[in-house]
Amino acid sequence: MNSLNRGKWLALLCLVPFALFFIVFEIAPLVWVLINSVQTEDAGWSLDNFTRIFSSKFYLQAIQLSLEISFYSSIFGIVIATLGSYSLRRVDSPLRNFVTAFANMTSNFAGVPLAFAFIILLGFNGSITIMLKQAGIIEDFNLYSKTGLIILYTYFQIPLGVLLLYPAFDALREDWRESASLLGANGWQFWRHIGLPVLTPALLGTFVILLANALGAYATVYALTTGNFNVLPIRIAGLVSGDVSLDPNLASALAVVLVALMTLVTVVHQLLLKRSYHVSR
Repeated sequence: MNSLNRGKWLALLCLVPFALFFIVFEIAPLVWVLINSVQTEDAGWSLDNFTRIFSSKFYLQAIQLSLEISFYSSIFGIVIATLGSYSLRRVDSPLRNFVTAFANMTSNFAGVPLAFAFIILLGFNGSITIMLKQAGIIEDFNLYSKTGLIILYTYFQIPLGVLLLYPAFDALREDWRESASLLGANGWQFWRHIGLPVLTPALLGTFVILLANALGAYATVYALTTGNFNVLPIRIAGLVSGDVSLDPNLASALAVVLVALMTLVTVVHQLLLKRSYHVSR
């Protein structure tokens, strides 16, 4: 009994550094942002910052563009990552290890280098853009538009999606497919009643992570558009650095809106997980 108590105390002691780190770098900044979001220089404690956000077409556009780019890039990213992960599980060759290592490397390839690479390839005078124009496939392409940013975001979503989904396919056993085939089920019926229900938690979890990854992306879009594209991270950074106007309290309110959006997505994710669990049972 004493040894059991000592083990519990030792586990709690080992947890202290993590708890301190979590409080100092996660909880404390969030509390500071929440407090500053309801403060103004003139009126003191008030909700004026949130009133300004939701009554301004400019900030509402930033919220809309952030959600649209994040949602579409996450959808495209998870579809491609799902197909790629499934293909990797079916391929038994050194190519699997190479692609996995490549995905691990490119998942960290973001920020200024990624923006510079896309400018060279898909900018107004990019090599791929010029080749597609000469081939008559496209007439014009603007990398610095919403469509261009969705393509850019999708690029760095795919490797992360592959790394997250690749282990999930271990849950699909080959004998399940064989048993379903012996019972007369075709490929669609297998995926409809067995494959997708098993993978649903991993797919939903990966989608939420990709969405959070895109919503919080800053360096890449800033390097690509030099801060001229209206998304939430750019607006928050501009208000903090004072590029146009210095208003850290309004920046805190925008950050709270960003956190609220992610909280909403997480809550919906949990509800869908519970629903899929009950349906699978």
